[in-house]
Amino acid sequence: QVQLVESGGGLVQAGGSLRLSCAASGRIFSSSAMGWFRQAPGKEREFVATISWDGANKYYADSVKGRFTISRDNAKKMVYLQMNSLKPEDTAIYYCAQRTRVSGTSYANDYGYWGQGTQVTVSS
Repeated sequence: QVQLVESGGGLVQAGGSLRLSCAASGRIFSSSAMGWFRQAPGKEREFVATISWDGANKYYADSVKGRFTISRDNAKKMVYLQMNSLKPEDTAIYYCAQRTRVSGTSYANDYGYWGQGTQVTVSS
């Protein structure tokens, strides 16, 4: 059974940094692509970043490219999202997601497992 637990969210000033972590359980993690999505109040869930099963391929939303970095540690079954130069518009609940394929996509429906989310609030 797959379980995803996010942590690392919080309140930060604009220009600051946060590092989100996602702890995964289950035997398929090392062969699964992982993704981060976010949802702001009153808005639909949107793609942030994805990483392939081996970490070789990464893809980012244009809005976070150059500021956010996704990474993974298969031995620890962890996925990370390093967020730098944060902006107020980055405020959202951030979700970790797992896809039972080796490559990731930007479509939420392609991911079968989701965490409960962690709140990120960026003040101006």
